[in-house]
Amino acid sequence: MADYQDIRGLRVKYLSADPADPEGGQVWYNSTTGALKSRLTTEAWSSAAPLVTSIFYNDGAGTQTAALSFQGTQGPHPSTTTQTEEYNGSGWSIGGAMPVAKKTGMGAGTQTAALSGAGSLGSPTQPAQTTSEEYDGTTWTGAPVLTTGRKYIAGCGTQTAAIGTGGQNPSSAKIATTEEYNGTSWTAGGAWPKANQQFTLLGTQTATLGSGGYTTVNETEAFEYNGTAWGSGTEMNTARYTFAGAGEQTAGLVWGGYSPGAITTTETYDGTSWAASPASLGTAIAQQASALASSTSSAALSFGGNPPLTSATEAYNQSTSVVTAGAWAAGGALTVGRNLGGISGGTQTASLAYAGYVSSPAANQTSTESYDGTTWSPGGAVGTGRRSGMGVGPQTAALLSGGYSTAPTVLTEEYNGTAWAAQNVAPLDLNSGAGGAAAAYGWNGTTGADYDGTNWTSGATLPAAMTLGCGTSTVALGAAPPPSGTTVLEYNSGTWTAGGSLNTGRSIESGMSGIQTSAVMAGEAPPTVGPKTESYDGTTWSTAPNQATGRNTYMASAASGTTGLIAGGTTDLTSTEVFTGETSAANYVTLTTS
Repeated sequence: MADYQDIRGLRVKYLSADPADPEGGQVWYNSTTGALKSRLTTEAWSSAAPLVTSIFYNDGAGTQTAALSFQGTQGPHPSTTTQTEEYNGSGWSIGGAMPVAKKTGMGAGTQTAALSGAGSLGSPTQPAQTTSEEYDGTTWTGAPVLTTGRKYIAGCGTQTAAIGTGGQNPSSAKIATTEEYNGTSWTAGGAWPKANQQFTLLGTQTATLGSGGYTTVNETEAFEYNGTAWGSGTEMNTARYTFAGAGEQTAGLVWGGYSPGAITTTETYDGTSWAASPASLGTAIAQQASALASSTSSAALSFGGNPPLTSATEAYNQSTSVVTAGAWAAGGALTVGRNLGGISGGTQTASLAYAGYVSSPAANQTSTESYDGTTWSPGGAVGTGRRSGMGVGPQTAALLSGGYSTAPTVLTEEYNGTAWAAQNVAPLDLNSGAGGAAAAYGWNGTTGADYDGTNWTSGATLPAAMTLGCGTSTVALGAAPPPSGTTVLEYNSGTWTAGGSLNTGRSIESGMSGIQTSAVMAGEAPPTVGPKTESYDGTTWSTAPNQATGRNTYMASAASGTTGLIAGGTTDLTSTEVFTGETSAANYVTLTTS
C-alpha cells in the first residue's frame, strides 16, 4: 500500500505546534497534542456587507474584491433604476449613475472598465434595448449600439472584448443570435445552438461557457464557444434559469436561480464535467447579479436578487482557510434602558454609558454604567441629568458637556472611572464632538469650542451644521447635517474639509464612532428605525453587516471601524450589540483512522 511519502513525495513532519501557514493537503504530527493533522481545502458561501439598496435583475462586473452592480429593479416590478454601486471587498458604496434606467441587460469587464448592454426599460410594451454603455470607474458614457434589441441577454468578457447572446425580443420571441463587441462596434458571432433566455455566460469572448436558461422548460444544457462557433458541452446536474455564475470556460461556477422555485445549490465545472458543490447559499435566490470577471472559480460574489427583493451579498471561497464573515452579535444588557445618552469612545471590552433619556416615565437620566465585554455594572452618577449632549472619551477619562436638561445647558463634567466632577462651563450647549477629558473639540450647528482639560475657548467654525462626531480633538469627523444628510466633513487641527459622503441619510438620532480613517455609522434617520450600518476607511463609506435590531437615538462606541459596540436606543432598549469584522483562519483538521 502506498504511504504518504509515496503519494506526496514528502515525509510526515514531527512538530511541537501546528505550522503557521501549511499548504493545502500537507500532513504533520503535533507532538504536543498527540494528533495527526492536515490543512484541507473547503468550499463555502458566507454573508458579506449588503448592497446600499435592495435590487434584482441587476447586472454585475468585476471581481470578488472589486465588484460593480448596476441597473435593475429596486422597487415594484417593472420599475428600473440608473443606480450603480461599487464593492471594495468590505462593503458597497454609490458609484456613477447610468444614463438610461434599465434592467435584464448584460454586464462585462471590471469595476473601472465595465460594459453594459441591451436590457429593458421596464414595461413589457416598451422595446427591448440596443443601447450599451461603458464605465471608467466614475462615469458611464454611451457606447455603440447592438444590432438586435434584446432583454434577458447573457454576456461576459471585458469592456473591449465582450460577448452577448440569447435573450428575448419585444414580441417575447427567444433569440439565438450572438453579438461580439471589440470596444468600437458590435458584430455578429456564431449562432447559439437553440433559442434561449435567462441563462448564464462566463469566461472570455474566445473561450466562453454558456449553461442553463429557459426555452419552454428549465434547461441543463451547456455550450462552449471558441470565438467562432458554439459546440455542445456537458449538461449541468440541476436545471435552472435566472441564476448567476463566475469563472472561466475550464473552471466555472454557477449558483442559485429558479428550478422551478429559487434554490441555494452550487455547481462547479472543470472543463469536462459538472459537480455538485458542498457550498450552499445562505438564502435561496434568483434574478441576482455576480462579479463576472474573475479568472478563477475559487472566489465569487453574488448580490441582490429576488424573491424576496434583497440587498444581500454572499461571497464564495474555495480555500484552505475558513472565512468568518463580519457580524453583529448580542452583548450584555444595560441595567437601565435609555436613548440619547452618552457613551465613551472606548472598546468592546471597556465602554461607558451615561446620562440620556427614559421615555416611561419620562425623565433625563443621571445613571452611569461600565461595560467589561460581558456585563454592564453601575458607576458614579452624573451630576446633572441630561440628554443629547456631547459625550466623548474613554471609560476612565470621559467628558460630558451641553445637551438638554430642563433647558439647553452649558454644564460640563468629567469622569475618572469612578465619579463625575463638575468642570468649567462651555460657551454654548454642545451636542456633538470628539476627543476626551484631556482635550476635546465640540460643536452645536456651525459653532465650535475647544477644551484643554480645564477651560473652554472658541473653536473653529464648521462650514455646515453637523449633528454627529467622532475622533480626537485635532483629527475628527463630523457628519449628517439636519434633518437627514449624507455630508461628511473631516477636521484637522482647526481646518474642515470635505470627506466621503454617506450612502444613507443620517441624523442626530444615528451614531458614529471610531477615528477619522476607520469609523462606523449605524442607525437611520426618523421615521426609519433601520439596521443599516456603514464603515469609513478615510476616503469612502461602504456598507457593513446590518445590526440585528434596527434602532436610532442609541449610544455607540468603537476603537475603529472594524470593531464596535452599540447599546440602548429607540423605546428605551436595554440590548447591546458588538461588531467584529471579517476574520480568516487556517482550516486545520485532525486525521483519524478507522
